[in-house]
Amino acid sequence: MSKTRHAAENFKVGALLTLVGGYLDTYTYISRGGVFANAQTGNIVLMGLKLTECEFGAAVHYLIPIISFVVGVLAVELIKSKFNDDPKVHWHQITLLLEMFIIAVVGFIPESHNNIANVLVSLTCAMQVEGFRRLNGNAYATTMCTGNLRSGSESLFAYLKSRDVSQRKKAREYFSIICIFIVGAVIGNVLTGFIGIKAVLICLIGHAGALFILRTYRTPNDKTAD
Repeated sequence: MSKTRHAAENFKVGALLTLVGGYLDTYTYISRGGVFANAQTGNIVLMGLKLTECEFGAAVHYLIPIISFVVGVLAVELIKSKFNDDPKVHWHQITLLLEMFIIAVVGFIPESHNNIANVLVSLTCAMQVEGFRRLNGNAYATTMCTGNLRSGSESLFAYLKSRDVSQRKKAREYFSIICIFIVGAVIGNVLTGFIGIKAVLICLIGHAGALFILRTYRTPNDKTAD
């Protein structure tokens, strides 16, 4: 008997949020000073390079989104602890609403305050990666691709070895998510080039779509889903 999944694990939710994840990475890199909103490994590497060059001010430029990412993870855990048993609204929905509010604010922050914008975008990305960690029961990420690529490759090997249809499905989902991330990055590149800093507001469409699914799709496991 298959386990009933929470709406947050729905592929459509994952696809929409992954689209947003790819979009935000190109948005911040192009219009907010060359900082990656999602890929904190990249920011850590760039910070290390600046430290070796004794450019401490530039190093702080990359440290800020890293710290913000940590705060975002802590914020989601706090929201989860407060609202996990709330019968009226699920903590996933609260997380998404907060993300939408923050993204709306970012759209009106001028380029002269890119550090603030990057702090807020990294905060939302951390909330998203912490709050939406499973796709049909399997661990994944909506804001980065390395883990998805590893898991997809593992599932592909397992399928080729055993011809297990469930492994084929897992591999297909992982590689689909990676492709969707790329599409989001491409769209982010194009729209940011046309619209500028307010292009981030387009992300609200993806967030709203995911929120709609969460609000309208109900399962018996909604209360206890991770």
